[in-house]
Amino acid sequence: MRLALAQLNPLVGDLAGNGELILAASRQAAAHGADLVLTPELSLWGYPPRDLLLRPSLIREQGAVLNQLAASLAQELPQLAVLVGMAEPSGAAPLPNLFNAVALVEAGSWRVVARKRLLPTYDVFDEQRYFCAAMGPSVLELERGGRSWRLGLTICEDLWVEEELQGHRLAGADPVAELLSSRIDLLLNLSASPFGQAKVALRQSLARRAASRLACPVVYVNQVGGNDELVFDGASFVVDARGGVEAGSAVVSQLASCKEQVSCWEVNSAAPAASLPVAPLPAENEQLFRALVLGVADYARKCGFSSALLGLSGGIDSALVAVIAAAALGGERVQALMMPSPWSSAGSLNDAQALARRLGLGSHTAEIAALMASFDTTLTPVLAGPPSGLSAENLQSRIRGTLLMAVANQQGQLLLSTGNKSELAVGYCTLYGDMNGGLAVIGDLYKTSVFELCAWLDSAAAGPCRRELGLPGDGELVGRAIRDKPPSAELRPDQFDSDSLPDYAVLDPILKAYIEELASPEQLIARGTPAKLAERVMQLLRRAEFKRRQAPPLLKIGGRAFGSGWRMPIAAR
Repeated sequence: MRLALAQLNPLVGDLAGNGELILAASRQAAAHGADLVLTPELSLWGYPPRDLLLRPSLIREQGAVLNQLAASLAQELPQLAVLVGMAEPSGAAPLPNLFNAVALVEAGSWRVVARKRLLPTYDVFDEQRYFCAAMGPSVLELERGGRSWRLGLTICEDLWVEEELQGHRLAGADPVAELLSSRIDLLLNLSASPFGQAKVALRQSLARRAASRLACPVVYVNQVGGNDELVFDGASFVVDARGGVEAGSAVVSQLASCKEQVSCWEVNSAAPAASLPVAPLPAENEQLFRALVLGVADYARKCGFSSALLGLSGGIDSALVAVIAAAALGGERVQALMMPSPWSSAGSLNDAQALARRLGLGSHTAEIAALMASFDTTLTPVLAGPPSGLSAENLQSRIRGTLLMAVANQQGQLLLSTGNKSELAVGYCTLYGDMNGGLAVIGDLYKTSVFELCAWLDSAAAGPCRRELGLPGDGELVGRAIRDKPPSAELRPDQFDSDSLPDYAVLDPILKAYIEELASPEQLIARGTPAKLAERVMQLLRRAEFKRRQAPPLLKIGGRAFGSGWRMPIAAR
């Protein structure tokens, strides 16, 4: 039997469009001799559909789309069967009244063949709001290639049952163990697992463990594409059944990271189908960069934007966002606006202009000195003097934010915010100023990670990736002048971030402990962090909560990101 792994990029809520996407993948799979096509979790909806699942009209439309898909397959590809992720009404009156389910579409009809057992309600997931948990395992018997196959079906979280490997697991059933008595030939897992650093290796370890327990290959199909704050990296694979992590169970088929792809695998073969080669996974920095590029590209496309705008300051954060945007949309579709004040250094302006030229961005310069003077004149009678101190600094940021919003509105562009996670964490950012935008591209990237990623981008190792994504392949891209510059907002003479904050090399590990581990100040002090520093950073983190609540959505690439996975109260002690 030949399986096709359809690594698809659906548009959330576009049931008819996603049905066409599945049909197109099925045609491609059939051309390579596939018997069964596997699509990701909730592939007909796109993941996560969130409260769209509560709309009865869409549930009704789903049935019509499945009927049309079944009819199209019967007419064009009568020998092909397709597993489609869908939301099945449970028949229960109270909410939740759906199952996260899988339908088998073949022979002109469709039927539900699997339901999800473990429903994640942590971090960015909230499935118990919509779905009921299934009560037992799912086994599909399928006649193909002159024999009957017993296929165990699991959906995403159902594979995440190894607390030793993943550090935690949901309470409840062990869907892998429940399949032991069924003596299945294959375990299929249909997933929508968002990108996370080192997550590909963890998924493969979980699949290896399942292969060892069940003594059969595991086929893992993941969604790809950006949906709001989440980026799905695909990286689908097949693991053989040689005996688990310790015995060296091998990945025998590997799909690309961050790309749509349909690839075939012959069951019982030691290698993937010869017509579609195995894709090597990129190194960690490249995976991160590609995920950010995909997130920007899909956010723009799926929200109806064809071009983007950002403020380019000559600093490293806006430089990285400019590179990501150019790779995502093409330099000709990205505009940079330089807005120097009397405190902006000539070096920063020159660095910004040089970067715009390297990336092929459209660029303009708008001096803000006259606007600053106008605000001073207007506010002097109110304040009994011109704005000063932090108020004057924030006014500069808000002037720039207003100009950026005006240009973006006038030209129909997506405004990209350029703040990093370290700044968002401690509130080193200005509401209605540099926080303005439709998407915070690096809002889940700590400042030290920004430096690290930019260093990789300027290295020879990044050359092939840069060329593939349409960026200049040779020489520095961000540039040493930007990478070596001490971080500064340049809102007053001789200002540096270190005037207000600890060095980022000191600050970021503390923030990671507070945010990723939910550590307490006492725990950090016990690890050797000075007490005053631990308390100060925690206070900054707490006080900035109201700002983060008003920030644009960001691209989640880490373990715990600000946004739907961070639900801290504002008024709290």
